[in-house]
Amino acid sequence: MTASTTTSTRVDLALLGIRGTPPVNRSGGAGPTDDGHLVIDGLHAAIPRNPNSPFVFDGDQILYDGVDSGLDVAVIGRPRFYDLQTENGVAYDKIAKLHGRNVLATTVLQTCIRYGEDQRCRFCSIEESLRSGDTVAVKKPEDLARVARAAVDLDGVTNMVMTTGTSGGRDRGARHLARCVRAVKAAVPELPIQVQCEPPADLSTIGDLRAAGADAIGIHVESLDDDVRRRWMPGKSTVPLSEYWDAWREAVRVFGRNQVSTYLLVGLGEDVDEMISGAKELADAGIYPFIVPFRPHRGTLAVDIDGATAPEPRIVEQISREVAAHLQLIGMAGADQRAGCAACGACSILQSVGA
Repeated sequence: MTASTTTSTRVDLALLGIRGTPPVNRSGGAGPTDDGHLVIDGLHAAIPRNPNSPFVFDGDQILYDGVDSGLDVAVIGRPRFYDLQTENGVAYDKIAKLHGRNVLATTVLQTCIRYGEDQRCRFCSIEESLRSGDTVAVKKPEDLARVARAAVDLDGVTNMVMTTGTSGGRDRGARHLARCVRAVKAAVPELPIQVQCEPPADLSTIGDLRAAGADAIGIHVESLDDDVRRRWMPGKSTVPLSEYWDAWREAVRVFGRNQVSTYLLVGLGEDVDEMISGAKELADAGIYPFIVPFRPHRGTLAVDIDGATAPEPRIVEQISREVAAHLQLIGMAGADQRAGCAACGACSILQSVGA
């Protein structure tokens, strides 16, 4: 199988998903969800679970229409820290999840002020895992510290991601993130942490996150097209792009070049050339543009109401390849981030094409 064929297969997997459930998986929540985590050709892969996919995970390999796909698949075992619980009886896997082989991820605030139907991001299901009882609403800093220590000691976790639903304060949830980072760093000082939040109204909050011990930051815009933002993110789009740019620039100043990232979702209707141009502009400013295909999944307005479908594979591959070429040109790689989504790379094919 050639590198080009492998990349195209990775794109198809990202969009069509797999039938079957790998030992490391998740359902509901923020961002791309209802996925299973595997290592494919040496790279993390978070693959949607789709009962109608032609790809089947048989517990060992990925088959396509009953035939071995030719991909080198490594299965990630169920983490041992999942078997533990807090003194109050809360299971550790309700506080944080393993992503890929070595990333610990948590949503420190599992509610969002923008979750009303007229405000919600149409691709998000952040509160669904809370409603199903798979998580707790607010993660306590001391609990996260214990979970992180266990995940490092028992399962070899090497970095952590902390995201948050948006709160009603000017910090938009960043203050609780800082408390959580500080507690984890006190317990596991060697563990790099990426934080993720909306642009705080007070930019000094970005410095507070760095002072608490955060090593990298994601400020996720999802689209640089205001029409797309209003259609897909009616609440979040009330934060103007100018505020995102102010926050990104301050984050680059505080955290450094290529320690700041943002999601850009392919398949929301944005012009392809404009998306590529915008991604290059972000990269030139020191912000890693994490290109991820929109993944339709149950529990989101995009699927349950709009009937939205995944983007065309050729568009995902085109955008990923062109953005990756620019990232290579300017010497920026996701793997060089200290922690976080771009460092993991599982939800994108950028690392598969060299970025």
